[in-house]
Amino acid sequence: MKGDYQDLVDEISALLGAPATLENRDFRLIAFGAHDSDDDTAMDPVRTRSILTRQSTAAVRSWFEGFGIARATGPVRIPAAPEAGVFRGRICLPVRYRGIVQGYVWLLDQEPGPGAAELAAAMEVAERIGILLAEEAKAGADLSREFLAVLTAGRGWQQDMAVAALRAALGPGGDGLHAAVCVAPWSGEPPASVPGAAAVCVVPGGGPGHKPESAERSAGAGGSVAGPALAVLLRLRSTDALAPALTAVARLLPRAAAEPAGAAAAGGATGGPSGAPTVTAGVADPVRALAQLPAAWEQAVAAARAAAAQPRLGPVAQWSAIGPYRLLAALAADPVDDPAARALLGPAHRELARTAEVFLDCAGQAGRAAAALGIHRQTLYYRLARVEQLTGLDLDEGEDRLLLHMALKASRLHG
Repeated sequence: MKGDYQDLVDEISALLGAPATLENRDFRLIAFGAHDSDDDTAMDPVRTRSILTRQSTAAVRSWFEGFGIARATGPVRIPAAPEAGVFRGRICLPVRYRGIVQGYVWLLDQEPGPGAAELAAAMEVAERIGILLAEEAKAGADLSREFLAVLTAGRGWQQDMAVAALRAALGPGGDGLHAAVCVAPWSGEPPASVPGAAAVCVVPGGGPGHKPESAERSAGAGGSVAGPALAVLLRLRSTDALAPALTAVARLLPRAAAEPAGAAAAGGATGGPSGAPTVTAGVADPVRALAQLPAAWEQAVAAARAAAAQPRLGPVAQWSAIGPYRLLAALAADPVDDPAARALLGPAHRELARTAEVFLDCAGQAGRAAAALGIHRQTLYYRLARVEQLTGLDLDEGEDRLLLHMALKASRLHG
């Protein structure tokens, strides 16, 4: 497939008499034409970075998209901008398939430049590239069965067979760097394509935390979010490529929230007055071995749960950044029912529970906690005394504080 892209890029370069560069819609480099020029300004910093690192920065992407390339159906001329590192003007040929942008072909603009006939011929080649990119994206969706099998297979030989089947289906790309993503809740079929994805599938009834009866291991260690979840297997060139890949993940959230069935799948959880479901995504640490995907899925599930429980972490949370929820999501597979915290976690004492959580979040510093809660310090002391009465815990004792703090945080995961 990569050879096909290179051949088509070389064909455009020959048609227009200038080296062409092909990037996908996330501005990740796919192929580029040979550069043969003594003009140093032809290789400006933007083009050099794209070729050397195989991706463009978010700032560069935003600047180019400001010229409407994502909506254009024909060539777009973009002027030079030395202050942005773009020393030469560009011609952008949008690569589309059935009206959906799949990527971009870039050429350095020059005088007198290609004529209308040459550009029309180049756009025909760009259409062929669009078909290939769309087919590649569809192939990822077609791997849903193999991907789902890896996530839901039991331990031992079942998992080994599922991993072997996915590796064979992925081909040479199976040995690369991947990251697992969980989007929940998800309603309906998986999207036709997700930029940068090697495979996508819906884990049925498999919102994070669901344990299929036939599987010892799937999303179990991640806890519970009601409803099905979308699993995405991101293909990465390096760990640095994860950040732009998250943009594609974030674009999935509005669609999931807009699905009418999503609200029902969310078990009544809402993200606001509109009643739309709270949709979050969790991203695992990248892995190189496909056998590590089940563990990576558990990380992704835990991150999605943490983002739902603690809005400041989301709506797209990386497992490496969720702090104590990394442990709590694994431990709290069931709702918290510790006898010490049981009364405090009831609906009648929500304000006391919040007071205790903020106090513990502030490391037991009364002044900070009172300020965060917007109450007088004496009011804080009164509430903390009530917390001790209800729980039987001594908030001057470190282990009692730890128990209560864990119970309060874990309860968020099932809230």
